[in-house]
Amino acid sequence: MTLKICVAQLNFVVGDLAGNSQKIIQAARSAYADGARLLLTPELAICGYAAEDLFLRPAFIAACDDAVKTVARELAGLKDLSVVIGHPTGGDSRTRSVAVQNRHNSASVWREGVMVAGYAKRELPNYQVFDERRYFTPGDGICVFEAGVAEFAVKVGLLICEDAWFEQPAQMAKEAGAELLAVINASPFHAGKGRERESMMRQRVEACGLPMVYAHLVGGQDEVIFEGHSFALQSDGALAGRAPSFIENQFSVVAERDPGGLHLKALIEAERSVDADLWDALVLGVRDYVGKNGFPGVILGLSGGIDSALVLAVAVDALGKDKVRSVMMPSPYTAAISWIDAREMALRMGVRYDEISIKPEFDAFRASLAREFEGLAEDATEENIQARIRGTLLMAMSNKFGTIVLTTGNKSEMATGYCTLYGDMAGGFAVIKDLSKTTVFRLARWRNAHDPYGSCTQPIPERIITRPPSAELRPDQTDQDSLPPYEVLDAILERYMENDQSIDDIIGAGFAPADVEKVTRLIKLNEYKRRQSPVGIRVTHRSFGKDWRYPITNRFRA
Repeated sequence: MTLKICVAQLNFVVGDLAGNSQKIIQAARSAYADGARLLLTPELAICGYAAEDLFLRPAFIAACDDAVKTVARELAGLKDLSVVIGHPTGGDSRTRSVAVQNRHNSASVWREGVMVAGYAKRELPNYQVFDERRYFTPGDGICVFEAGVAEFAVKVGLLICEDAWFEQPAQMAKEAGAELLAVINASPFHAGKGRERESMMRQRVEACGLPMVYAHLVGGQDEVIFEGHSFALQSDGALAGRAPSFIENQFSVVAERDPGGLHLKALIEAERSVDADLWDALVLGVRDYVGKNGFPGVILGLSGGIDSALVLAVAVDALGKDKVRSVMMPSPYTAAISWIDAREMALRMGVRYDEISIKPEFDAFRASLAREFEGLAEDATEENIQARIRGTLLMAMSNKFGTIVLTTGNKSEMATGYCTLYGDMAGGFAVIKDLSKTTVFRLARWRNAHDPYGSCTQPIPERIITRPPSAELRPDQTDQDSLPPYEVLDAILERYMENDQSIDDIIGAGFAPADVEKVTRLIKLNEYKRRQSPVGIRVTHRSFGKDWRYPITNRFRA
């Protein structure tokens, strides 16, 4: 005898309670027909993760309750099927302070239309992008329920995400009789996170001696990506199965008993490279942000440089060439090779390509300001005017046609302020906001060597990758006129911004004091710009988004 378990690794939409409910219902019926008698849905599946301040609205919690009951009612006729549904519970209509004391990140277990068990998450994360203590109060209970048929029933200990990163919740479930741990999750992606999860969960099952099925969410939600990568572990920590990443999947795990306890069997998806994960995360982030928010397509400025080239390739892989439009907006300082390379890339990818010179507008601006600027040398002011003309043109086309502007700035630029407010920062979604410049180059080479979506082989002309990067806002300009070499800048950025190393520690690691002082000073000075930047895809463990909450007015230096 065996118990077949199905993980509904699905892409839910925050607030789409009816749509999410139907996804769960359809997954349950399909899994049941395939022989499964236990269905696991991800954390807060009924409402999507994370619903943020929607959790503060009593009407939202009530609607979630109704949606759970709808799912239970629709699945009542599936004999012996246990369904675990993630959803919020509690709260009241008096005050927010009172309501949060009664509100939980919960899961309930339903069998033939009857709720047979419930559980409230014990460990509430409040770091990186997590803010669960704002919305929920910790649970203090244990949940062990039976799944399967009378002849082969398995006692399942239910945990929610962060609970499994601590020893006590799993141990308590074991002491209450659990033979198997079922962990439902909404754990945001960053590069390498899948391996981290498997490693930590391996420690957990080795410590408690129980096998585990780890059910994870997939999809993009604003800046956050969930990559799927559900998996199963034997009681000794050995990998029993792994689901595909970045796609919806009904991941099946079969549990059977042998003399040593429960043994799990499932398909094992091959491990992936970091760059493959990064690419798929960017593609999923664009596809879901555009699709879930109802935009008909995207538009971006194609400069002939590496950043816009990478964004174009991501956009076509995510949406298809027919939903992507590129515009080249040359200035008097645009090099001929930039025109040639931009045209070539647009041709390779098959997207609409237009050229709109900004020279007339630039000349008009300078003429209008000539009296005010009389006797003053041209400087960054005139460079920023060019960027802002381009931003205005792109936003005008966005307004006219309904497409969303994809910005093309990277993390290195966002960190140091090497970007223009209301210029190249103008737009609706920042695709590579969390990619350092060195990672941009690396991913461009990866994409030229791989065509994961069948869009185009080698989409990025080699010269775009090999030529020195330049904003082309003055004659013979290169980025290194203003910034340290990117390999130096990015290494300092990683140590200071992502890993919180001090200035003295970074200098002590061998970096030139002048470079460290310059980069860290620019990071601090440009907080005001980042506050006004569009939301963008998070792919590192610390991004310039919810992870980074520094004051604009700030005199601390260390």
